Amino acid sequence: MSDDFNSDASPTVFVVDDDAAVLKGLGRLLRAARFNVLTFGSPQEFLRRHDARAPGCLVLDLAMPGLGGLELQELLAAKGSALPIVFLSGCGDIPTSVQAMKRGAVDFLTKPVKDAELLEAVRLALEKDRSAREARVEMDGVRARLATLTPREREVLEHVVSGQLNKQIAGDLGTVEQTIEVHRARVMEKMKVQSLAELVRVFESARAAGL
Repeated sequence: MSDDFNSDASPTVFVVDDDAAVLKGLGRLLRAARFNVLTFGSPQEFLRRHDARAPGCLVLDLAMPGLGGLELQELLAAKGSALPIVFLSGCGDIPTSVQAMKRGAVDFLTKPVKDAELLEAVRLALEKDRSAREARVEMDGVRARLATLTPREREVLEHVVSGQLNKQIAGDLGTVEQTIEVHRARVMEKMKVQSLAELVRVFESARAAGL
């Protein structure tokens, strides 16, 4: 019997393993370390009941009948899930572990896993999830602020962060320096930044995110 799903639990360690004894032991260990835990006896059960919006990480058995750990990792990635994964394997399969890590796994541990190693991997995975969610919230805010800029303000922004002076921007855009000063002040206000350095940092992070 698996735990009742609660999408409001924050954060949660989701454990998927087809071995009931292992699943029970992992759940007991993680709860003893004061983590919120939900256990699943198969990847299919996890997929049916998991809320992709729920923060946490996934402790995932590699070899399971039907749908294996790597296949589940691939399915989650295809759905846009960024849930960090800690893999557990009954054998030290280096090529498989390399494949899992290249796809973004946080760690690849061999059974029987040492308690301290698993707990440390879970802590790292939860921290990775927290940081990623904070970054997404920040980018959502930047996206919303960029959307408030007029086309001309966006042009001025791009010239400003490239290091041009107001006089140079005015020349490029065919206007006067005083107009650029007004646009620049509005850009700073709308982007909610206090300095050119902060504006550049925000813009570069937005550009890296494809905004």
